[in-house]
Amino acid sequence: MVLALVPAIASAPAAAAGAAEEGDWTFRVFLDDKPIGEHRFQVRTLAGQTRVSSDARFDVSFLGITAYRYRHQASESWRGGCLVQLTASTDDDGTTSQVRWQSPGDRVAIDIAAGAEAVDGCLMSFAYWHPALRAQKRLLNAQTGQVEAVQVVRLPETRVQVRGGTMTAVGLRVSGATRPVDVWYSADGDWIGLDAVVGGGRRLSYRLP
Repeated sequence: MVLALVPAIASAPAAAAGAAEEGDWTFRVFLDDKPIGEHRFQVRTLAGQTRVSSDARFDVSFLGITAYRYRHQASESWRGGCLVQLTASTDDDGTTSQVRWQSPGDRVAIDIAAGAEAVDGCLMSFAYWHPALRAQKRLLNAQTGQVEAVQVVRLPETRVQVRGGTMTAVGLRVSGATRPVDVWYSADGDWIGLDAVVGGGRRLSYRLP
């Protein structure tokens, strides 16, 4: 089960174009409707620079035994809608990875276990909170350090269970090298959840409590 969401998995759509690029989100995480943990995000902007932190902790149990464990922590700095620095560490059920990412100018240097690489231009991570997400053609995966080509399309309006009830939601589907992720927003542009199919055809969901 690889959760390439931090990316989000440490994120907004046309309907949410005016959403503030600042906030706190603590999502309850479910696997096939069974709670498995939390993913917390914090976004703060000061003097033109935005700082993002995220912390994901999942444990999947079977017959009282932990069958799968996932930990992910990331810290990001943004300026002018571009990611300028990122550090991330992941423990995906015993498989660990470290990513360091820095943009000294128009070139971006990415340092991962397989080696360093450089790419041109402004990049974003899988930032589901960010209003410019809908216009992106490539995104940085904070878990793998890979720059992934993506397609972002708007989804039909639907009803989503959140905060103990249901509400009308608009959404985006982010498709690319990883499995598609459906990201949900309220009519006011607040990020309220996401859904994705992970290993074994199981459904991973984020919902605000």
